Amino acid sequence: MKKHTQDLIAEVPRGCSQVGITIGIDLGDVWSHYCTLNEDGEVVDRGRFRTNPSSVDKWFTDLPRVRIAMEAGTHSIWISEQLQELGHEVIVANVRELRAISHSDRKSDQVDAEKLARFARLDPKILRPIAHRTVAQQEALTLIRARNLIVRLRTAAVNAVRGLAKPCGYRLPSSSTLCFAKRCLAALPPGLARALAPVLHQIADMTAKIKEYDRAIK
Repeated sequence: MKKHTQDLIAEVPRGCSQVGITIGIDLGDVWSHYCTLNEDGEVVDRGRFRTNPSSVDKWFTDLPRVRIAMEAGTHSIWISEQLQELGHEVIVANVRELRAISHSDRKSDQVDAEKLARFARLDPKILRPIAHRTVAQQEALTLIRARNLIVRLRTAAVNAVRGLAKPCGYRLPSSSTLCFAKRCLAALPPGLARALAPVLHQIADMTAKIKEYDRAIK
């Protein structure tokens, strides 16, 4: 794409909006496919690039401002932000509301990239564009979600320890999660203590990690 697309719009000053040139990107986890349309709607370039920041920078830094459409997904937050910082007009499509893409019988990375480009060229509103949170906001949300994950894992481990002790005739005492591991290690007979101590140590470690998350979130 770098050679053909740049040749196509080489005469356009960087500050100008060249909405006649439209690029559709079908985002993938490893590779992302693109399709470039000229002002007449003709396909002038196809290809793919690796889905990572360095590749996005390599392919799009030297391009004058163009219109780029992509579907919302795992990578669309950081890619759309990076492309906007490079000066491009970026449309993030909510394709779940666009049956021509989400329910198409003829789906492929190349086909979807071209469809995104054609819809963006015709009328961006067709793509039901969405406004992403920023990467910084996503990082803050990830901190909260990571904490919640550790909490769920700790709860599952606590329930498992209680369940594993019952067939041996032991019912573990009621306890807050904060001191569960310590109380259980003191109450279990030697046989069960050897079996369950590694899990109880993990519970204690998760409790410490949750406290660290709480401080970071606060």
